[in-house]
Amino acid sequence: MIRPGFVNAHTHLYSALSPLGMPRPSRPPQNFTEILEAVWWRLDRALDARSLRAAARLYVAEALLRGTTGLVDHHESPSCIEGSLDVLAEACDELGMRAVLGYGATERNAGRDEARRGLEECRRFARANARSLVRGVVALHASFTVSDDTVREAAALCAELGTVMHVHMAEDEADVRDARARGYAGPLQRLLELGALPRGSVLAHGVWLGDEEVRLAAASGLWLVQNPRSNESNRVGYPRALVESRRVALGTDGFPSDMREELVHLWRIARVHDHRASDLALDERLESGRALLAERFAPGALDEDVVELGDPSPGARPAVINVTVAGRSVVEGGVLVSGDLESIRAEANEAATGLWRRMEGFPWPN
Repeated sequence: MIRPGFVNAHTHLYSALSPLGMPRPSRPPQNFTEILEAVWWRLDRALDARSLRAAARLYVAEALLRGTTGLVDHHESPSCIEGSLDVLAEACDELGMRAVLGYGATERNAGRDEARRGLEECRRFARANARSLVRGVVALHASFTVSDDTVREAAALCAELGTVMHVHMAEDEADVRDARARGYAGPLQRLLELGALPRGSVLAHGVWLGDEEVRLAAASGLWLVQNPRSNESNRVGYPRALVESRRVALGTDGFPSDMREELVHLWRIARVHDHRASDLALDERLESGRALLAERFAPGALDEDVVELGDPSPGARPAVINVTVAGRSVVEGGVLVSGDLESIRAEANEAATGLWRRMEGFPWPN
């Protein structure tokens, strides 16, 4: 069976090393904000160019082996901002992954200067990148980690570059509370009012958006991306309102880029939480991912991104046999041929050791 390649509409390449022995927090996080502070914000601060390269190559290689031919990445590495998007792009270009990349500007570590550096990395990369498989966009980490001034600057950069925004949106109730404390109805309304969401922008999660807000996002030409495994793991809730839009894609938010597995989890979770969604409507989220990605490339560009699936045994899920991206064969007979998987995994394991050592140097705030 030959089908179009799978698209991961929201992920984090830098997370690929986390299964390789990432240290546990000293005490269990009690809520979403503590999960960020104890785990992911410590991890991203510890990233350097070497560990980022190792993570990106491992994530891309394993994604291709799972039949993912395109991804939309949302990146943060506060100690390694300048040039970080090139590190990701080189991994994608080398191994043959179509990708949309953006640096998630934030003020959560070093204030406005950090945000300006993040936006400048988006500007630099979008202007300089000439790789045919990679596109650059503007990104913000999340509404609750940036000021209105930073949002306005991000809006101006979208207009300058003629591109879209990629941002975490209402993943947790904390994002909604923050926007309301700033005088807005919610994070979606805040970014819309400040002009930071051009048509085609990508909003990851949307767990705490209501029905009317999702309809507003659809009418504004925005994409929403559901991330079932991540939302369940972080205990942030289920995005019931997403059924109000046909512009909803599927992402993994840093989980392995196995889109068929993500869809299975979506079916399972939706049956418990979402009586309005049918399996057929949920299936459409895979196709929406391709439509989302296609907007960033020339018409028909994704036509040559295909996956051949085979059935190894009765009742088993069809295995990924061959993968082609932009006409280039990257997986043949279930084996990565665009890179040396053993050396990629060895590099990742070696880089992880140093990453965990640096991560331990960023204590969890009391």
